[in-house]
Amino acid sequence: MVQFELRKWQSSDLESLVKHANNDRIARFLTDQFPYPYTLQNGERFLDNVLSQEPAKILAIAVDGNAVGSIGVFPQQDIHCLNAEMGYWLSESCQGRGIMSAAIRLMVEYGFRTFSVDRIFARPFGSNIASQRVLEKAGFMLEARFPDSLLKNGEILDELVYGIRRSDFFCKPSDKH
Repeated sequence: MVQFELRKWQSSDLESLVKHANNDRIARFLTDQFPYPYTLQNGERFLDNVLSQEPAKILAIAVDGNAVGSIGVFPQQDIHCLNAEMGYWLSESCQGRGIMSAAIRLMVEYGFRTFSVDRIFARPFGSNIASQRVLEKAGFMLEARFPDSLLKNGEILDELVYGIRRSDFFCKPSDKH
């Protein structure tokens, strides 16, 4: 696996962010809030938002000091306040190297230690097999499948819901009987 770090975003990450985010093969698996093409202005708006968060909800995935992806945990509100949604993306040049499943595990730990939530969930598209695999490697369980419930780029897709519970994440295998 390639060495990486999760760290807070920095204003100096702008060039690297735009370089790695401006990829239609990444944007096709994300919500429409993640634009393609990904412009300098998109990057500036994103960094303005994340640099003001305390505690940080979105961290940079950095390889050799360069931001090559992003991962976030977003606590929900109202009756959903025990839950947080996770979202992430990684530069195409860094995919397939074990970075994302390790980053997810680190972010889950950060999320449970930082926020008062008992469940972290992610909602990959049914067509995003790679995202499903990294979630499963990180200990997430498939909780639900909603057929034909998403519309992305004119295509109707299944939505999957994967989740992990605080008690399962912090329970060591020797503790289970």
